[in-house]
Amino acid sequence: MSSTGISDEDILLAQRIISAASRHDTEALKILLKSGGSANVRDDTRTTPLHAAIAAGTKENEKKVVDTVGLLLQHGAIWNDTDKRDETPGCIALRLGLQEVYSQMVEAGVRAELLFNALGSIERDMEDVEYDEEDDDVELDNSSYLNSTLRYRKDILLDSSNNAVMMSWETEIMTRHAETLLPKPGLRAMNVGHGMGIVDGQIQLRGPAEHHIIEAHPQVLQRLRETGWYDKPNVTIWEGRWQDMVPKMVEKGVVLDAIYYDTFAEDYAAYKAFVEEGVIPLLDNDGKFGWYNGLGADRQICYDIYTKVAEMDLYEFGFDTTWEDIPVPAGLHGSAEWEGTVRPYWTIDVYRLPINTFIK
Repeated sequence: MSSTGISDEDILLAQRIISAASRHDTEALKILLKSGGSANVRDDTRTTPLHAAIAAGTKENEKKVVDTVGLLLQHGAIWNDTDKRDETPGCIALRLGLQEVYSQMVEAGVRAELLFNALGSIERDMEDVEYDEEDDDVELDNSSYLNSTLRYRKDILLDSSNNAVMMSWETEIMTRHAETLLPKPGLRAMNVGHGMGIVDGQIQLRGPAEHHIIEAHPQVLQRLRETGWYDKPNVTIWEGRWQDMVPKMVEKGVVLDAIYYDTFAEDYAAYKAFVEEGVIPLLDNDGKFGWYNGLGADRQICYDIYTKVAEMDLYEFGFDTTWEDIPVPAGLHGSAEWEGTVRPYWTIDVYRLPINTFIK
């Protein structure tokens, strides 16, 4: 018996499973897994059989890797376990250029996320960040965020936990969102979550007939007053959470041509609720819906998975989705722009901009 309480037999079995996976010996793996072995064993470097199988992959033997990964997934291998390098199996496949294996891992992640969502599970943090039990990070709870103190600095808005709520590097993204949602003047638009006002400024430049802004944070509302938004003739500020404001808008008979959603400290379940409770009743039949697509943006495989999950969920709600890829600014990763923040919320190279319309 080892000092960890794991028997020597179990350690030997785990080693044999990981070794068979790294050799892509599916016949040996089948025997080991059928004899009580787990597809989720780890060695002292936190390597799992999936990690081992993919790390031993090359372009020449990718077919064997695909077969081995498929077998492990059939036996319940977890798609997003991380090793000592903080890499998931999909991260390794992407790094090695094993595109077929990477797609296989993305599909495994999509299936897992859809299952968790269907079972009503608590949404997991796609950033794989672990917090202490005593952590008071306001990013984790919307009510805490709304009661927190914000700091507007040059090119960045920070919450009281030093999370970046919004940054000026997003301007190109926000501009393109406004362009796709309001292709001509005279449209009726709404933005949920003012933040630094980037997207609302771009909406105003497109001459909307109506411009509704839902904002709940007291400091952001004060900034709206100070910067003259309350005085604009075509702007209506709805002070409160969208969960409370949307029913009032529906009651008043508001109909919109363009809706943009970009809240902070709300999870994917809240986003889905907004689509059902806010977009469907308010959007005109020919209108467009856009949203800040930042789920899992600190890890490429997580971003790809949630992009697919979102598209599938939107289809279930009755929406078509088209995507436009926008490269993030060169030099963003590891730059001084992130100084003073808890961590970068964006570490990948391309933003996938969604444009949603009702299925005809």
